[in-house]
Amino acid sequence: MPGGIAAWVTALAERLLARGEYLACAESCTGGWVAKVCTDLPGSSGWFERGFVTYTNLAKQEMLGVSAVTLEAHGAVSEATVREMAEGALAHSAAHWALAISGIAGPGGGSADKPVGTVWMAWAGPGGRRRAQDYHFPGDRETVRRQAVAAALQGLLEQLDDDAG
Repeated sequence: MPGGIAAWVTALAERLLARGEYLACAESCTGGWVAKVCTDLPGSSGWFERGFVTYTNLAKQEMLGVSAVTLEAHGAVSEATVREMAEGALAHSAAHWALAISGIAGPGGGSADKPVGTVWMAWAGPGGRRRAQDYHFPGDRETVRRQAVAAALQGLLEQLDDDAG
């Protein structure tokens, strides 16, 4: 989809408003950036339900119900964790759709298995619609985070388009 973050948020708002549905976000490495760009749009209370910034493992457990076993076995930056984050965002909100992001934005914190720029995302929606994907974004901390926000929005738009078709 052409455009940038603002265009994707506008498209997301139009789709969710037309469906009468709400979004919740569960964010780690983006620190609430998705929620911020969503609420930058006037009238976002008609489609954006809430955001969870769960930067620590404890926050992921307490606010979203992510299992300590999952975090121990797979780490915070993993498919299993973001799937549980998205499920938790749905369970702890009145939203119909959720997106979750956890990653390593840098400059430190990376490893051979999960280098800086590794980001996992998950999307969850009505009727059991679930998807997760990993990304490897280049650049500094802000660039990685900005790319993660853009990919999360695009991924949700794809989910909504697939659901409508």
